[in-house]
Amino acid sequence: MRHLSAFVETLRGGSLKAAAERMFLTQPTVSKTLSDLETILGVTLLNRGRGGVSLTREGAVFRQFAEQGLAAVSHGLASLDALSAGRAAPLRIGTLPSVSADLLPDVILRFSALSPATPVTVVEGPITDLINGLRAGDFDLLIGRMGPPDRMTGLTFTQLYSEKVIFAVARGHPRSETTDAAALADQRILYPPPGAAIRPLVDRFMIERGIAGYSHQIETVSGAFGRAMTLGAAQAIWIISQGVVADDIAAGRMLALPIDTDSMSGPVGIMARAEEEPTPAIRLFRQALQETSKRSDNI
Repeated sequence: MRHLSAFVETLRGGSLKAAAERMFLTQPTVSKTLSDLETILGVTLLNRGRGGVSLTREGAVFRQFAEQGLAAVSHGLASLDALSAGRAAPLRIGTLPSVSADLLPDVILRFSALSPATPVTVVEGPITDLINGLRAGDFDLLIGRMGPPDRMTGLTFTQLYSEKVIFAVARGHPRSETTDAAALADQRILYPPPGAAIRPLVDRFMIERGIAGYSHQIETVSGAFGRAMTLGAAQAIWIISQGVVADDIAAGRMLALPIDTDSMSGPVGIMARAEEEPTPAIRLFRQALQETSKRSDNI
């Protein structure tokens, strides 16, 4: 376990130093642990350099199995803790803000009816961190937009629905009828930061329209900050997944600018570790997700 953890954490952090900090060890200890692992396996897993580490061909093959092994043990430990406490093992869900704000509350209610004894833990965060957590066994399922192709190896993706990215403003905003994104150059814009699931889609949208960026651009993933800036005196324009502000739009607090953003639509779905047999609780939660998303599509 120590050898596998050192290998996986080095990849997640991108360097021996980062792995040492995450594992609360010294860098020489992590380096020796990795060398011991390579000796045990009889292959070189990592190329080490001043710029960090990179996988060898053998390391790329071994990575998936190391992550799956750690994930299985993590799930086993959580189950043992639950057994000792006399309760069911918790279902651990990772989610993007757009899902947790829109779809997930109804899913939790439906799942609670299907499996009332199963506690649920929900963690929200950036897509890259969530995928790393799924691969490492921190989560049983991940709900959100598909991650970068190079990080989807060993994972499955089941689409639930397609979601738009919109330019959201407070109702009554002076630019509420703007149809051209380039015409917002003088406005305060809330923009997804690097690492956000929608950032590549938004960047491509801007390039296609010849927009190099906004002079009053603020990068954020905070839902609380985004709402405060959009609904408050700042009157910011928020580039955000529609699900994050769906309730605000339904309540009349916000509206979407009439800008054609169809090119920024993308699939939202369930991500799980491949070749892992789902538990009964995971099967029921997937059922609740699919039933809830179908019901939402029909409304």
